[in-house]
Amino acid sequence: MAARIDLTDHFLIAMPAMEDPHFSKSLVYVAEHNDHGALGVIVNRPIDMTLSTLFQRIELPFVARDMANLPVFFGGPVQTDRGFVLHRPLGAWQSTLAVNAEIGLTTSRDVLQAAGQAGHPSDMVVALGYSGWAGGQLEHEIGQNAWLTVPADPRVLFELPYEERLASALELLGVDLANLAGQAGHA
Repeated sequence: MAARIDLTDHFLIAMPAMEDPHFSKSLVYVAEHNDHGALGVIVNRPIDMTLSTLFQRIELPFVARDMANLPVFFGGPVQTDRGFVLHRPLGAWQSTLAVNAEIGLTTSRDVLQAAGQAGHPSDMVVALGYSGWAGGQLEHEIGQNAWLTVPADPRVLFELPYEERLASALELLGVDLANLAGQAGHA
């Protein structure tokens, strides 16, 4: 029996041949991966919404003006009406999945209330929806050459503009996006 891989706190990089429009050219941060499946958030696909617009829609006060124009992301095709906040530091929020000692994925409003009022956590990616895989499904997709994987770098996640995240994740593997072939070769 093959050893189970754990891709928690990894990036999934969509291969150029990815045909699913939800994931084409996507960089996914995997927040949880176990025998039951995987859960992640796409971190490079902004939607037509900023944080200040989101706060207006959910009727939360927003005084952290330096964060007003941050984009909200399409996190994936599951529960697109629900917010998912990747953030560091981990903090103590009502509903947080601790990914590691520094990064959490929170679904409760209290993290947004704190960000809107005090601007903390300042390192955050806010997404609507998430990406989910059933047990063994992600491993199968990786075996079909749909994804490259690399341990996540918080700098790529929180410090780079979203336009640079995919190429920077590939650089962690020593790969240039221009050199990735769209199809696997067959002899």
